[in-house]
Amino acid sequence: MSQDKQVALVTGGNRGIGYELVKQLALKGFKVILASRDPEMGHESAQKFKESNLDVSFVVMDVDNQESIRQAAITVKERYGRLDVLINNAGVYLDENKKLLNMDPSILEKTMATNFFGAYHVIRSFIPLMEKQGYGRIINISSEYGAMSEMSYPGVGAYKLSKLSLNGLTRLVAADINGDIKINAVDPGWVSSDMGGPSAPRTPKQAAESILWLATIGPEGPSGGFFRDGKPIHW
Repeated sequence: MSQDKQVALVTGGNRGIGYELVKQLALKGFKVILASRDPEMGHESAQKFKESNLDVSFVVMDVDNQESIRQAAITVKERYGRLDVLINNAGVYLDENKKLLNMDPSILEKTMATNFFGAYHVIRSFIPLMEKQGYGRIINISSEYGAMSEMSYPGVGAYKLSKLSLNGLTRLVAADINGDIKINAVDPGWVSSDMGGPSAPRTPKQAAESILWLATIGPEGPSGGFFRDGKPIHW
């Protein structure tokens, strides 16, 4: 792997944990690609970082749209020719206070489309850049709700299933890939954000700091794991 500046991409990077992940990666010396489906908000966020002399650029990507993902991967390949770190942060929480079998099926379908299939298609489209250089670090932002033990309790069914599936994807991809490419899932905790709400005890900065160690692990580091605050979660 060359010693050029490493390139990182964060989906859903224009707000909340994603915004803080972009900032922290840039402060660590990465070239960071902020990916968002909203061009106006994405450009505005990237511009703010540039005004702070941080190496951040924007690419439009809607993780619910396979063609949008494919075009973003082409753009990254043409513009940078490499990708060292990929963080699947984009996600939705659409659950209402209903049992899984009583909710509108579209809520489950939309949740899976973003939280599971979105991450799957992003990994599938971008991993060739990592395989080309034999190096990569992929981080899937999951949740403690994605632990198998959580399936024994009612409520939040669509979100739970989407994160359980994301954790399974993480482990399966880890078993599939070769070379120094690591993929792990992480629970950021209950974070004060649009999704977590204002009463959550953890700030986006604290969440980002608990995640980013997985972006710089060495070849002996874990792959296929599920972590919170650096410690494995048994699921």
